[in-house]
Amino acid sequence: MADVVDKGATLKKTKDLKVLDGKAAQNISILLGGSLKHISYSDVKKCILHCDDTVISDNVLQQLISYLPPPDQLKKLQEFKNQYDDLTEAEQFAITISEVKRLLPRLKSMSFKLHHSELVQDTKPDIVSSTAACEEVKQSKKFAHILELILLMGNYMNSGSRNGQAFGFEISFLPKLTSTKDIENKITLMHYLVETIERKFPELLSFHEELSHVDRASRVSVDTIQKTLRQMDANIRNLETDLANNKVPQSEDDKFIDIMGSFAKEAREQFEIMQNMFKNMESLYDDLAEFYTFDKLKYTPEEFFSDIKSFKDAFSQAHKDNIKVREAEDKIRRTKEAKEKAEKEKRERVERKKALVDMDAPQTQEGVMDSLLEALQTGSAFGRDQRQKKKLRVAGAERRAQLNRSRSRTGLVINGLAGRELSELAA
Repeated sequence: MADVVDKGATLKKTKDLKVLDGKAAQNISILLGGSLKHISYSDVKKCILHCDDTVISDNVLQQLISYLPPPDQLKKLQEFKNQYDDLTEAEQFAITISEVKRLLPRLKSMSFKLHHSELVQDTKPDIVSSTAACEEVKQSKKFAHILELILLMGNYMNSGSRNGQAFGFEISFLPKLTSTKDIENKITLMHYLVETIERKFPELLSFHEELSHVDRASRVSVDTIQKTLRQMDANIRNLETDLANNKVPQSEDDKFIDIMGSFAKEAREQFEIMQNMFKNMESLYDDLAEFYTFDKLKYTPEEFFSDIKSFKDAFSQAHKDNIKVREAEDKIRRTKEAKEKAEKEKRERVERKKALVDMDAPQTQEGVMDSLLEALQTGSAFGRDQRQKKKLRVAGAERRAQLNRSRSRTGLVINGLAGRELSELAA
């Protein structure tokens, strides 16, 4: 009976943690039950030695980096290597992968390798766009001409004041053109500027075509680029340090030197290129700061290009607004002209009818001759209605003439008969 009790107690006995705390063990258990569920601990170790990121994905790498016990606990776990079967699964996994020397730096280097191309693709175009935008703003003749017009308008508006003879203005003033309105509060200074350009300098309307990179440059943060480049340089340096300290492979499975060595060389070359590009961009922005006389430390490239973009967008909107206003005015003008034309035609029809009525009145009516002359002069006497009436009058006249002729002939016949009869009686 005692043997049965002891056996049951043995079956119910659970393994206690030797080194890891409960939270660390739980995190590792979550990892083992998820992404690494179907991979043995030894295979995970081999993938780390191979620097194989096809099996050890970025998600797994981030979890390993986050959940990995501190170096002192990993070192202490090695003391229980001979008691492997008595360790919990979390501690068995930790003691297995901790056999890889400089485990945490290796995992971070593998993660950097996975993200390096993405960092380059995100950062390099930003540097290119900002560089191109600096060159465009400096070289655009149309934009420079528009700035001259704004300065002239400003001096004209401020004539008589101490600001009436200004030699320039700050680029940050450009977006404020939309908030400056006329006395009647109907149009803004931006609309007036665009209207002036539409009338006198239409070739300047396409100035935005010379500033094609400004939009993207307005979204570029120089601080972010600097931080990315600094972090990239630090990661490359750490990798180069690891390569220098691990010139001899840990085992036959260790591919760190071969794989990460070639990557470190490529990453360093790309970094140097991007670093030089960034320095060139900074130099061009320094030139802009000197050309437009602003403090580059207080007026960042992001703010500078954002103000130009805002001006460019407001300019385009004002141009559209002006077109709509002109179209509305043209519509009103056409409607008015059509109404006036219709009213004129109506009056003319009334006058023609009146003239025709006057012509049909008795000939003894006073003013008939005047109406006839007016109808002849305006041509209304030859209108369709008049022709019809004329035809009716002609037809009536013809019938009267025929009747008269018929009566005449009848009278002649009667008179002839009467004469013969009288002659016969006389005989």
